[in-house]
Amino acid sequence: MRADEDREYVDYVRVRLPRLHRMAYMLCSNAHQADDIVQATLTALYVSWRKAATADNLDGFVHRIMVRRFLDERRRRWSRVLLGDHMPETSAPGADDGFSERDALVAALRTLPKGQRAVVVLRYFGDLSVEQTAEALGCSTGNVKSQCARGLATLREAMMTAAEREQA
Repeated sequence: MRADEDREYVDYVRVRLPRLHRMAYMLCSNAHQADDIVQATLTALYVSWRKAATADNLDGFVHRIMVRRFLDERRRRWSRVLLGDHMPETSAPGADDGFSERDALVAALRTLPKGQRAVVVLRYFGDLSVEQTAEALGCSTGNVKSQCARGLATLREAMMTAAEREQA
């Protein structure tokens, strides 16, 4: 890659990196796996930077790479292996550490099927339009709308259930 292309890539990544990390975390709900997904995404972007830089919607191009990396990770057998002999401790019930809402949202996102989760994350955490989301996922706008509606209904139900549990 030429020096000016390299500089463009670095500038793009520097600006978008926090947002990419946030989106990857919302997709997989695991900080370490999110780091891996972002790294794989940025590596793929670097390799195809000349093609990506000429894309009409560079962010959509990157989001498509990220969703594909997320789905690839989920398909691998070792992604279901838990390293360690026990789960880490969680905070005591009723202890409000300021993360309970976020944890409830991440848990609710985890219940969504992969397609719905990808659509909801790109639409509402990635701030993409229906058209941009469809382009990033390689599907129709109607599919994005229906997946989004189903995903939001499931999230609403899960969040209401979580709120009811907290009140009990």
